[in-house]
Amino acid sequence: MTEYTAGDLTAALEALADSTLAATEFEVARAVVIAATLSGRSVATAESVTGGLISATLASVPGASIILRGGVIAYATELKTSLLAVPADLIGRFGVISTPVAEAMARGALAATGADFTVAATGVAGPDPQDGHPVGEVHVAVASAQSVRTHQLTLAGSRDDIRHGTVLVVLGMLLDALLPLVDIAHE
Repeated sequence: MTEYTAGDLTAALEALADSTLAATEFEVARAVVIAATLSGRSVATAESVTGGLISATLASVPGASIILRGGVIAYATELKTSLLAVPADLIGRFGVISTPVAEAMARGALAATGADFTVAATGVAGPDPQDGHPVGEVHVAVASAQSVRTHQLTLAGSRDDIRHGTVLVVLGMLLDALLPLVDIAHE
């Protein structure tokens, strides 16, 4: 079993800050796993546009099994309602590619998994626009029992670029939510 210390988190955060190029998904995921481990929090995902890539990125970090409860890949609209309890009328009002649906997906994953934090992503990776939304429009959410933080992204590039960009942003948001819960000075 991988055990992490506050020193590991400090080193991971310094590596992120010292990146001469953009941080890699693995570096951010490692910091998330360490922060969640040290804070005693669990994580789960609700994914559409990323198709499981957020969970896979977290699972690539040694020790992720301590904090990763699981994930729901709800690519199809009906799975968003049946597995994540996204209200059909919400989808009818805003469409599946929307901030309210990302928020509802994150809240649904909280209920479905019992995790302390969830992340959700819905959007258009391309190559074609969908339901009047351009390629690269992505809505993400990070939820806990106390709050939900959402963000709309406008990403460019290939399908893979958009999916990987989404992972990087949502893991960064999750890290921001976890860091205040870690007492580095007393770990």
